[in-house]
Amino acid sequence: MSYLFKAFKLCPIQVQNIAITMVSSNLYRIRHGKNYKKYKRYHKKYEKSNKAQLEKEVERRFGDFLRYAQENSKWFSKILTDEMVETLDIKSLPVLEKSDLVNHFNEIRTIEKKGSIVNQTSGTTGSSLKTYMTKDDMQERWSIVDTHKEAHGFKFGKKTAWFSGKNLITEQDISKGICSHYDFINKIRYYSTFHINNKNFDIYWESLNAYQPEFIVGFPSSIFTICEIADSKGLRIKKPVNVFFSTSENLTPKYREVISRVLGCKIADHYSASEGAPIILECTANSLHLNPLSGIIEVLDENLLPVREGELIVTSFTSHGTPLIRYRVGDIIKLAPEEKTCVCGSSFPLIESIEGRSSDYIYSHEKGKVNQVNIGNSAKGIDGIICFQVIQNHKDSLNVLIVKNDSFDSNSENSFMLALRQRVGNTIHIEINYVDDIPREESGKFRIVKNRLNRNDL
Repeated sequence: MSYLFKAFKLCPIQVQNIAITMVSSNLYRIRHGKNYKKYKRYHKKYEKSNKAQLEKEVERRFGDFLRYAQENSKWFSKILTDEMVETLDIKSLPVLEKSDLVNHFNEIRTIEKKGSIVNQTSGTTGSSLKTYMTKDDMQERWSIVDTHKEAHGFKFGKKTAWFSGKNLITEQDISKGICSHYDFINKIRYYSTFHINNKNFDIYWESLNAYQPEFIVGFPSSIFTICEIADSKGLRIKKPVNVFFSTSENLTPKYREVISRVLGCKIADHYSASEGAPIILECTANSLHLNPLSGIIEVLDENLLPVREGELIVTSFTSHGTPLIRYRVGDIIKLAPEEKTCVCGSSFPLIESIEGRSSDYIYSHEKGKVNQVNIGNSAKGIDGIICFQVIQNHKDSLNVLIVKNDSFDSNSENSFMLALRQRVGNTIHIEINYVDDIPREESGKFRIVKNRLNRNDL
């Protein structure tokens, strides 16, 4: 624990809230700097453009970005030839691995730490890494995200509850009934995602009902856990939330169904990845669209061949500080059929679904790799499961942790085991342990699947 944090926690909660407000307001100032409005106008201009217009602008931005990386990054000056930059043949470019970012970061980056925005990933894939982002890129990214929120009715200054990885609440705070800090200027209440469980449910539920947020932003697993416990008690929030903006984690169908029922809200999903990947947003017609002006995505198989569902490779036009060119971000997505269109009228490419981390799967001799979305659906329609986690330490066995409530019985267990067996097969050993709580990751996120196998074990 740093000396600064210790000093922060020694202050009364009112003083802590003043500090949070000052930090939050400064971030707001940076995100909405001098070029923020320019980028909002730029993206607004292309919202209803046709496919040909978009492709022309994407090609221009791709060329500009490659030239920038070639001229300013030691790494890419060696990799990108003049022919590659001239032809814009993305398939001729090498794939950038996470290990490259870790081992060769100082060669890849184009700017110094001082004056940049430092992004630190959560490390859910086994290694935490950092990127440097320019303030200009941050302003463009926030202009895209803010425009998306505004399309769903969001307005700055309206009461918002934010559930993300800020670890500022302690067990001592929780014992006093405190689960959040408050930015009183921007009317944002920042909730801890590290203490959400059965024991602390009443603290969070009473706080949300007293605060009455119009909007909620953050991890869907955190909101789901609160809503799942409330649902088991027959509770509904007193004043319905307008919109829940889901971010940073996979939004499963069950999460969506329970959250919308308990909070009485619409849900809008958002994907961008911590490193600064191209942005995918859910429109008002409930379709996922890639914003093509934020970058190019490729969906590839293990042999780097194009597929409809596979690993996501990204080239981000808003990563000038640490250029991401054909970067293997580690997620699995499914593209929508080419002929599919959206009633919202946008020509932005459609995404069928975001399947989650490519490393979050269970390996089965019978079924092969079973992704976390499929595993998560094992609890669909089964009463009494607040949350569960499947851990694979060995290829022949699984350890399943379940947090349950009073409605969970032997029939629930049998139904869950049957659903899980349908996904992982009958030969793998499954051990179930009932626990009071499942710890979050250091990032505050929750992982349904934790695969600890080495690739050599498969």
